[in-house]
Amino acid sequence: MRIVLDTNVLVRANIRTHGPAHEILLTLLVGGHTLITSPFLLAETERVLAYPRLQRLWRLTPQDIQEHIGLIEKISSLVHPVVEAPVVLEDPNDDPVIYTAVSGKADVLCTLDRDFFRRDVIQFAQRHGIRIFTDLQLLSQLMYE
Repeated sequence: MRIVLDTNVLVRANIRTHGPAHEILLTLLVGGHTLITSPFLLAETERVLAYPRLQRLWRLTPQDIQEHIGLIEKISSLVHPVVEAPVVLEDPNDDPVIYTAVSGKADVLCTLDRDFFRRDVIQFAQRHGIRIFTDLQLLSQLMYE
């Protein structure tokens, strides 16, 4: 399966966590599936991990953040999506994420962002063969394959 993890999942998969996102990343490390990412997702993940609110929560050092980004880069297939037309109308900043999935020919886009679960976004994704899952849905799918 070809999988794109949205920033909100990549952030929750860091080395200081033990939730579903972290389990997904560990499953992808074992192999059998392809993680798709883009420069946008990597940069946004790095930026978000440095937010003061998240620093108070996880106390990640700059080295921890770089190691997390490095791991994602190492295990993923990097694509350079082109945003052709707006898709996520409620938050156009999410368009690079959906276009990462399109460019990477992803089977699944895993996100916790409710804007991706709007009917028009789901229909766009379906036209490109992409299913949109939460982290719990994806983890369940990975465990039964």
